[in-house]
Amino acid sequence: MQFPRRFPDWQVPFVVALACVVAAAWGDAARELLRYDRPAIVDAEYWRLLSGHFVHLGVPHLALNLAGLVLVWLLVGRLYNTRQWILAAAISILAMALGFWFLDEDLRWYVGLSGLLHGLLLAGAIRGLRALPGESVVICAMVFAKLAYEQVAGPLPGSESAAGGAVVVNAHLYGAIGGVLAAGVLWRSARTPASI
Repeated sequence: MQFPRRFPDWQVPFVVALACVVAAAWGDAARELLRYDRPAIVDAEYWRLLSGHFVHLGVPHLALNLAGLVLVWLLVGRLYNTRQWILAAAISILAMALGFWFLDEDLRWYVGLSGLLHGLLLAGAIRGLRALPGESVVICAMVFAKLAYEQVAGPLPGSESAAGGAVVVNAHLYGAIGGVLAAGVLWRSARTPASI
């Protein structure tokens, strides 16, 4: 496995992890103030559409998401530059916000990074189809199989107990849709990757 070599390749996960850790250190007050909360958004607290992805149910949930972030970056982090990753993240978050708002009207609140992680992983894996088709096809197939399982059967066994609360599987689906859209937007502008 080849690790990204330059610090800028790790700027995005570093900033994301830092935001999550700072919010966790702030405690329950941060979760209440920052989570995606439909009634609060109706009352013009629009920041929650973004900030809800950076707060967690607790330390186990945070640790799982940060481990996932590192894994995503080891697998696909070298495939885009920092600006491109920021755009991919923004598109994934926008897809989740639109999905929650228009398709999951019964969803009262949400916290966590997992939907964004699904989006980033797919955005990177689809980009990898050009130069690393074997590896990228395996990643895409695994993500699509997981998403299909979750839509049919619900959260993966053990995921709710590990996270410390309910898993919103549609966050994964909407984030993944955003990742696919981001990969389409970025298709012509991405750099050629080295093999992992």
